Amino acid sequence: MSERPVLLPYADPAFLANPFPLYRELREEGPVRRVVVAGGLDAWLVTRYEDALAALSDTRLSSDVRDASDPRLLAQLPQTERESMLSNMLRSDPPDHTRLRRLVSKAFTARRVAELRPRIQAITDRLLDGIAPAGHADLVEEFALPLPVTVIGELLGVPVDDRHDFQRWTDRMVMRGAEPPDPAVVNEAWQHMRAYVTDLIRAKRARPGDDLLSGLIAARDEQQRLSEDELIAMVFLLLAAGYITTVNLIGGAIAMLLTHPAQLDLLRDDPELLEGAVEEFLRYDGPVNPGIARFAREDGEIAGVSVPRGATVLIASAIADRDPERFPDPDRLDITRQDNAHLAFGHGVHYCLGAPLARLEGRIAIGTALRRLPGLALAVPPDEIPWRPGGLRGPLSLPVTFDAGT
Repeated sequence: MSERPVLLPYADPAFLANPFPLYRELREEGPVRRVVVAGGLDAWLVTRYEDALAALSDTRLSSDVRDASDPRLLAQLPQTERESMLSNMLRSDPPDHTRLRRLVSKAFTARRVAELRPRIQAITDRLLDGIAPAGHADLVEEFALPLPVTVIGELLGVPVDDRHDFQRWTDRMVMRGAEPPDPAVVNEAWQHMRAYVTDLIRAKRARPGDDLLSGLIAARDEQQRLSEDELIAMVFLLLAAGYITTVNLIGGAIAMLLTHPAQLDLLRDDPELLEGAVEEFLRYDGPVNPGIARFAREDGEIAGVSVPRGATVLIASAIADRDPERFPDPDRLDITRQDNAHLAFGHGVHYCLGAPLARLEGRIAIGTALRRLPGLALAVPPDEIPWRPGGLRGPLSLPVTFDAGT
């Protein structure tokens, strides 16, 4: 393995449009590759499927950013909100993670997700009702974006009149633009959202509803329950992990189909392929890029490569999911692919709790859009689609045309 770190050029639009040639080179060079990511941070990139699978269950690797040796990682979090933001499942390890996940699982059940299907379909249809007569749209701004944030708002019991502010703060918190984030703007949004969520929790305690937040407040495991900071952190986690990633899944999947017309025709001809197609979209070009960060608790080796204590380890699901040792012809989008155990939702104890909801939203949104927007096509050349910078992947906008309808 070369000693010189490789820069991952996330400011380069050409790389953002197609990072996979460089990813392939890195995987072929070795199982673990030292890289430089946004902000000049060093990381050790795990590139091959079996190694990534093992790393995701490796107890020597922590999810807690406080185990990182580079102080800039912790400094990225607003100081006044740091403890709240670190009190969630995504950033914790067992036994805290085990306790949090058990409590949250009591409220975020398969039944609750299944019961959302009619509402997700109704929201999808309402959004497409507003788009269909025009014959053109930005399917990110007008469809992929409002759908998940509306679903999460309803899931949490956010009153309808508050949802515009809720979405505006969320967009600023998860840095939804193409430009580098302004820390002051991000911090202000966190402050507004924390104050709002604190008031919402107080209201739900006084008058519980049939919503996830009320369920989280009521969730108990013997004498344990979620603290105030943990409740707030869970709301933030749902927004960060369940909002923009689902936007990316929906927008990215439609972009994939429009740039692979044979696959689009195949799915139009046989809608029964949709369930497997969503898994292939997640494998081929998923919403997390390049992968999941962990932090080494001790000096050690990963796939035979020495990694020092405190190192940031990027378990690159986006690269591993195109490993030819695991997936035949991995650089081909194939919605009929059967063996598709991708890592887009992680693996092990941190496997994404919201995966069933993301899958459900993706299937409903993609399937309904294809059915309701005949003649769907890109309104710009594929190389003019702008892509999100940083650790999340999806189109920032997706201008399309289609046959105008009602």
